[in-house]
Amino acid sequence: MRPPRAACLGTATALAALLACAPVVNAAASDNDSAHAKGKGRIITLTGRLAQQSRFPVNPGGSPAQGDRTVFRSVLFDQKGTQVGETGGVCTTTRVEDGGAEECVVTYTLPGGQLSVQGMVFGILIPGPPPSFDNAITGGTGKYSRARGSVHADTIAPGTRRFTIDLD
Repeated sequence: MRPPRAACLGTATALAALLACAPVVNAAASDNDSAHAKGKGRIITLTGRLAQQSRFPVNPGGSPAQGDRTVFRSVLFDQKGTQVGETGGVCTTTRVEDGGAEECVVTYTLPGGQLSVQGMVFGILIPGPPPSFDNAITGGTGKYSRARGSVHADTIAPGTRRFTIDLD
């Protein structure tokens, strides 16, 4: 079984992580207007808190293995602490040597639509806090239907990540 710290949060955790783990989320998220004014896209900063997580190991009770899966959901908050959405996703272990790696697919549900995010998270089996990661925004729905860009995630506390959504 994977060590507890190997949990994904969205985007990839994916997602997380998530989450993970898009255009401005109304006033619900922090939007960097100066970047938008310069034609470089928009920045949305959110905090994700792990709400649910289930692990499905290939070798129950054994060591981590290729194909282990983690399914998760996290709640998203803006910088004022207001809940603005959630993430849901799955990460699959692709490598157990050299610190391990997972491929994550995460959906960010926000006011006005959803963002689809996916990518690799490296170092999942290294002791300590979950690693930072960068994943690609691959699409979206609603007001995010043409979304492209990336999501950067940093662990800021146990079960909590900061997601910086950089929209092209």
